[in-house]
Amino acid sequence: MSGQSQRLNVVPTVTMLGIMKARLVGATRGHALLKKKSDALTVKFRLILKQIVSTKESMGEIMKTSSFSLTEAKYVAGENIKHVVLENVQTANLKVRSRQENVAGVKLPKFEYFTEGETKNDLTGLARGGQQVQQCRAAYVKAIEVLVELASLQTSFLTLDEAIKTTNRRVNALENVVKPKLENTISYIKGELDELEREDFFRLKKIQGFKKREIERKLAEAKLLAEDQFSLKKGVSMNSARNLLSAGREKDEDIIF
Repeated sequence: MSGQSQRLNVVPTVTMLGIMKARLVGATRGHALLKKKSDALTVKFRLILKQIVSTKESMGEIMKTSSFSLTEAKYVAGENIKHVVLENVQTANLKVRSRQENVAGVKLPKFEYFTEGETKNDLTGLARGGQQVQQCRAAYVKAIEVLVELASLQTSFLTLDEAIKTTNRRVNALENVVKPKLENTISYIKGELDELEREDFFRLKKIQGFKKREIERKLAEAKLLAEDQFSLKKGVSMNSARNLLSAGREKDEDIIF
């Protein structure tokens, strides 16, 4: 039963052998393509991992700088500067949009920020602390840029992780299940076809031997018939001659008068 489970249940014919060979070629080609895809995704995965590590290392310094700039702006311009800034802002001018990046057939989300509209807080802190407010704004814009990049990298990281797992499962299934089954099925069909060929060869030999014996028997009968006909032409048959000779060899019984 173990050998039966390692192959497909098919009828051993020449047509099925061709089908199995075609399927094996397709499985081999698919395995090679999926292996290349897995390698490409793994390279991209490691590259994104390095970028995430470097971005997180820089993010700590950037967030510290932006927080310190906010503290400076509050110290110089006063605590009410936050309300002044919020009153001047009607709509966000920094926005985030997404696009897709294709890596070996896997669509990775890519986030990027862009500026829309003009800033209306150029006169904020005109009385005092204007320079610190602008520096704080620039620091937080840089922080937003890093956060958007980090979000894009981490989303791509998770997407690639799932894609690599799925691809590796398919590669392992083709390598350890599909291809061995097809190879075992092809070996089974070839063995059965060879057995049928040997049976046909044995059957043909038996038939040829039977026909040869029939021909020899008919030739012997024809030869005897020809000898009888030749003897009849001379007036006595070969059988009669044999009977006479055999009768001559036998001794007659003594006759008493």
